[in-house]
Amino acid sequence: MVGRILQADPHTKITATNNYRDVAGAIPIPATFSLEIGRLTSSRDNTVRYEFVSDYPFAGRPPHNLDDFQLKALASFRADPKVQTLEATEGGWSPTVRLASPIRMTAACVACHNSHPDSPKKDWKVGDVRGIQAVSVSQPLSQGSIGFHYLFAYFAAAIATGVAFIVMQWRQSRELALVNGELKEANNFLATVSLKIAKYLSPEIYKSVFSGERDVKVTAERKKLTIFFSDIVDFTATTERMQPEELTAHLNEYLTEMSHIAISHGATVDKFIGDAILAFFGDPQTLGPREDARACLRMALAMQKRLEYLQVKWRQQGIEHPFRVRMGINTGYCNVGNFGSDDRMDYTIIGAEANLAARLQSIAPAGGIMLSYETYSNVRDMVDASAGEQISMKGISRPIVPYMVRGVREQLRDDTVITEMDEGMSLTLDTAGLDPARAARLRDKLQSALAQLEARLAVPSPKETSG
Repeated sequence: MVGRILQADPHTKITATNNYRDVAGAIPIPATFSLEIGRLTSSRDNTVRYEFVSDYPFAGRPPHNLDDFQLKALASFRADPKVQTLEATEGGWSPTVRLASPIRMTAACVACHNSHPDSPKKDWKVGDVRGIQAVSVSQPLSQGSIGFHYLFAYFAAAIATGVAFIVMQWRQSRELALVNGELKEANNFLATVSLKIAKYLSPEIYKSVFSGERDVKVTAERKKLTIFFSDIVDFTATTERMQPEELTAHLNEYLTEMSHIAISHGATVDKFIGDAILAFFGDPQTLGPREDARACLRMALAMQKRLEYLQVKWRQQGIEHPFRVRMGINTGYCNVGNFGSDDRMDYTIIGAEANLAARLQSIAPAGGIMLSYETYSNVRDMVDASAGEQISMKGISRPIVPYMVRGVREQLRDDTVITEMDEGMSLTLDTAGLDPARAARLRDKLQSALAQLEARLAVPSPKETSG
C-alpha cells in the first residue's frame, strides 16, 4: 500500500476504493484491505488464518462459506450489542484458538452500502453487524506460544489501521457536508443578488451578461439600430400641480407600464432620463434593420394605446391634466456597447442618430409619433404618415424630413376599442367585452346622449345671437 502511494504521480489525489488495483494511486478501503491481509496470511502458513467474512456478500462476488463457529459468532453479536468478542478452543494434536469480533456499520458505511448498486441489503443502520473478523491460530506441539502473541499483535495493528481508515472517511464526509452547506448558502446569496441587479439592467443585457454571451469590459461596436425616444409633454408644469408623493406614484406607474410594453416587443430599454425613455432595437438581439423598425413602431403604437387607458384612469382619480406623451423614432448607425471605466461602466448608445430620435420627439405633437425617413421607409405599409418641413441637425449632413404618423392601416387597427377624450368628455368603450344585454343598455344611453347633442347644436351660440 505504501508502494502504491510512493509510485503515484505527486499530483494524483490518493483515494480509497474497493477496485484500487484499477485506479492509479488508490489504496484499498478497510474491508478490501482486511480481505487482502487474510489471503496473504492464509497462503503463507496455514497455522494462522485471518478471515473477513459476512453472510451478505456483494452481488457478483463469491459467497463466504461460514462454519459453525462463524455462524454462532454472527448470531451472538446480533443478538447482544454488548458482546464484542467471542473465543473458542478446539483440542487435538494441534490445538486451535479462534477469536471473532463484530464488524459494525458506521454512518459512512451505511451511506455507501445503502446506495451501492451491488449491495445485497439497502436498509442498513448504524450499529448493525455487517460481518465478523475471525483469527484462527493452530499451534502444533512442537511450537511455542510466543509467535502467536506477535502475530496477534500484528493483526490487532491491522484492525486498528482499518478503524483509522473508517474514522478518516467519516471525518471527510462530515467536512464535505459542511462545505456543501456553505456552497448552498453562497449560491442562494448570489441568486438573490442577481435578481436585485436585474432591476437595474435591461432584460436583454442581463441575459447576455449572465449567460456569458457578452463580456463585461469597456468595448463598443457600430450597428444599425432603430432608436426610440419619448417624453412627457409639459412635465414641469404637471409637477407643479401635483404633490411629490402623487407625482412619484403616477410617474412610476407610467414608466412601469411603458417598460412592460417595450420588453414584450423585444426592445432594449437603455435608460430613464427623468420622465423620458430611451430604448432601441438591434442589439444585443436583432431581427434585421427592417423588422427592428417595424417592431419599434408596433411598440410605440401599443404605448399610445395604453396611455389612452391610463389617461382615463388618472382623470377618474382626480388628475385634471394627465400625462401626454410624444415619441420620436429613427433608424441609423450608432455606437453601442459598454462605455465608462474598468470600475464603472454603462451599456448605452451614442451617436448623432440617437440624438435625431430625441429631436424628432421634440417636434412631435402631444400624443403623436414622429418618424425619420429611414424608419418610415421600413413601415410605410403599416401606417399613414405625412412629411413635415425639413430640419437639420449638428453631426448629420443630410437634410432630415420628419414623417408624422396620421393613422394606422386597417390590419393594425383595433376596432373593438373606442377611445375619445376632450373637455367635457371621456369615453372608453370596449365592444369585445360586452354581452348583448349590456350592449343594448349602452346603445340606449349613447342614443340619449346623441339626442342631447343634437338639441345643443340646434341652439344658436351667443355670438350668433348677438350678430
